[in-house]
Amino acid sequence: MLDVAGLSAGYDTLPVLHGIDLGVAAGELVAVIGANGAGKTTLLRAASGLIRPTAGTVRVDGRDVTGQPAERIAAAGLAHVPENRLVFPSLTVADNLALGGWTRRSARAGLAATRASVLDLFPRLTSRLGQAAGTLSGGEQQMVVIGRGLMAGPKVLVLDEPSVGLAPRLVGEIFAALGRLRTEQGLGILLVEQNARAAFRVADRVAVMDRGRVVTTGTPAELALDDRVQHAYLGGGYQA
Repeated sequence: MLDVAGLSAGYDTLPVLHGIDLGVAAGELVAVIGANGAGKTTLLRAASGLIRPTAGTVRVDGRDVTGQPAERIAAAGLAHVPENRLVFPSLTVADNLALGGWTRRSARAGLAATRASVLDLFPRLTSRLGQAAGTLSGGEQQMVVIGRGLMAGPKVLVLDEPSVGLAPRLVGEIFAALGRLRTEQGLGILLVEQNARAAFRVADRVAVMDRGRVVTTGTPAELALDDRVQHAYLGGGYQA
């Protein structure tokens, strides 16, 4: 669903990414971990068209979208769930979800079915559809942002730090929902996450980034045996 090859990118004259190779298959969840400043958010921004790559290619479901505007990459099937829970605070939950499906607005039956699946995924939103999104708890806002991305009917979902600032119980709910999207809907999911232990519990594969490069990849079980990964990201004693 997503294939990034030799991807380099940065900001003005500051290079951040250096030849990233990473792929996400249908029904696969790939987690990206690394220290602050490793380039994780820049990777998502370059893949989704928010910044233009300086080298390499990005393909979504086999289609080369390298350097295309974000709206075209979204239309190709990539939905980007940004960090910091960026809801439209004065709009209702229902309106936030509707905006996510704006490009599909002529397909009313399909949109209704997608909204029903979002509410099945996050049932607590059902009673809050008429509530202003800015008045929700942080966890509920995160559910709205993910649901808004799903309303576009994507083939691949990329998420930036969805667990930040959430209580452990809500982190569990969010990650359980991601697991369902992978297994029940066959979405490819690329997850950037600081909570490495939570990411390891849900991921099929994990990529470790450092200084703009992917330095190692593997299954959670494989990387849990790496002493450097244990010490740096898992706090020691983690068993997959």
